[in-house]
Amino acid sequence: MAHCHELGLKIDIPENGRKIVLAGNPNVGKSVFFNALTGLYVDVSNYPGTTLEISHGRYGKDAVIDTPGVYGISSFNDEERIARDVILAADVVVNVVDAVHLERDLFLTQQIIDTGVPVVMALNMVDEAARQGMEIDVKLLSELLGIPVVPTIAVQKEGLEELKKAIDRAKPGNISPELQSRLTRMATRVASQGEALLILEGDPVVAERHGLKPGPHREEIYLARRERVNYIVSKVIREISHGATFSTRLGRWMLRPVTGVPILAVTLYLMYKIIGVFVAGDVVGFTEETLMQGYYEPAIRGLVTKFMAEDSTLGQILIGEFGLLTMTVTYVLGLLLPLVVGFYLILSTLEDSGYLPRIAALVDRVLTAVGLNGRAVIPMILGFGCVTLATIVTRLLGSERERRIAIFLLALAIPCSAQLGVIAGMLAGLGAPYIALYVLVIFTVLVIVGTLLNYVLPGKSSDLLIDLPPLRLPRINNVLKKTGTKSFQFLQEATPIFALGALLISTLQVTGILEILQNLLAPLTVGWLNLPKESATAFIMGIVRRDFGAAGLTELSLDPMQTLVALITITLFVPCIAAMLVLFKERGKQEAPFIWIGSWIVAFLVGGTVAQLAKTYPNHAVTAVALSFTILTALTVFVIKNLKTRLALKANMAKEG
Repeated sequence: MAHCHELGLKIDIPENGRKIVLAGNPNVGKSVFFNALTGLYVDVSNYPGTTLEISHGRYGKDAVIDTPGVYGISSFNDEERIARDVILAADVVVNVVDAVHLERDLFLTQQIIDTGVPVVMALNMVDEAARQGMEIDVKLLSELLGIPVVPTIAVQKEGLEELKKAIDRAKPGNISPELQSRLTRMATRVASQGEALLILEGDPVVAERHGLKPGPHREEIYLARRERVNYIVSKVIREISHGATFSTRLGRWMLRPVTGVPILAVTLYLMYKIIGVFVAGDVVGFTEETLMQGYYEPAIRGLVTKFMAEDSTLGQILIGEFGLLTMTVTYVLGLLLPLVVGFYLILSTLEDSGYLPRIAALVDRVLTAVGLNGRAVIPMILGFGCVTLATIVTRLLGSERERRIAIFLLALAIPCSAQLGVIAGMLAGLGAPYIALYVLVIFTVLVIVGTLLNYVLPGKSSDLLIDLPPLRLPRINNVLKKTGTKSFQFLQEATPIFALGALLISTLQVTGILEILQNLLAPLTVGWLNLPKESATAFIMGIVRRDFGAAGLTELSLDPMQTLVALITITLFVPCIAAMLVLFKERGKQEAPFIWIGSWIVAFLVGGTVAQLAKTYPNHAVTAVALSFTILTALTVFVIKNLKTRLALKANMAKEG
């Protein structure tokens, strides 16, 4: 009897027996194949040094070993480390692949092939792929990979017998010539092709075993592997209409620009009608005006005035214009909470239906122009809920460069749900021309700043790698649970900060400092932004929370153009205290102040430009602003594109010279 010492597991294997290893992404059905091969004779052992259990059993005289579901083999976590060690010690790897997510799963397949071990593929869930309108050329897939490929439907036990026979035909697959040459050179220093690959990919654990430095080529190898996988997928998958469900066809329409853009436009319009019109108008009208201002505030004022005068210092702080017990509670519960609940209700619906990642795929090409990829739409959309959370979520982006760009744009031009609700409510009363102008100006800022950052920062955006789950009707329980959880988190986070902001503003008012600040900022607010000097209060409030500042604008008497200027400025204004703390945590003391100060400059520069254009052309203000910002956007993109082309030509000439 032989023992599986290479794995650190005590597995008895008869002489001439093989180690057959099952490998695949999470949730691809490996357990069904494991049970089909091993029957009832299964043992479970803790992998040495971990709490993770490894199942192993017998298939004739061979040992069958299951591995954790992983997306790659390296040392990023215990699951990948275990899968890596077990695969490198295998005699045969049975790679289980989900046919529906072939593009995702083939990355692991190709990485296993690159280790040089014999492989056979179980292409599982081919029936589900057919239902989703995909026809896979199994023969061509086998030829391109260089390994046997067996189509299966594991839950119905279809293809299992064919797979058992194919195990004896397992063989090493096709490796790209560029990688093969590197592997050949590295293999002279280590005994195993698999370990040579992992050292080239920068695996520190494997490199340390051989006293070598981890290779610097991980990103290059991963990118080449992804390109190879994309090429294979483009050759072997054909879309079919017969047999495809309506949800599959709708999912495809959502991805194609011709149909996807109108679908997205309708979705955004419905979001506006629900949040900006119904919630911000009818619901908030009831909660803020009827409930809070009609019943709650008179009741709380009546209670407090039994113990102190309303015009006393403490009375002003508690129930005055910016009172802790009046304005704070009214804003949080009457104004902001309904807007937050409405936003998260829609966001949770989009997420649970599977539409959110399709939006990412649709806008990928647009975001590439500003140095991002479609995956960045996820933190951007989350930013409409909470910029603080979205800043943290930028960690899912592929490079530091993309995180820098995304965080700057989040801090600058993405209003959170509460602020967005107030903005939508105020815009709704202005009419379509002003709504369109607001969108144009904010979009212009996003494009110009993103394009400039894309030009200035070295590197390029990474490719979009994202799962597209099947479209389905949102589950009401899931949607309500997510909405309730996130709305409660908003209350927990916002209430103390709002209270702190109200206390600060009330203190400034009582001491007379607020009026001094309003007068000091008058040249900026009155002279440049063409707003009343009281708007300075909203901007001071906005430092505490942007939505707090936006809500403060509702108390001012502004004409339509002043309202537009104020909303543009407050949208581009500095992020709230919570977002600022996360900003400093994510980007450090050197970058964070630049982003924070930069948002101040951009906000007042853009807002003032709109105000001055409107002042210069009072009879054609909307047209003048729209035309100016459209020309500015086109000019910026044109200049940057030409500069990039010239730099690329110079670089090519330098190489040739």
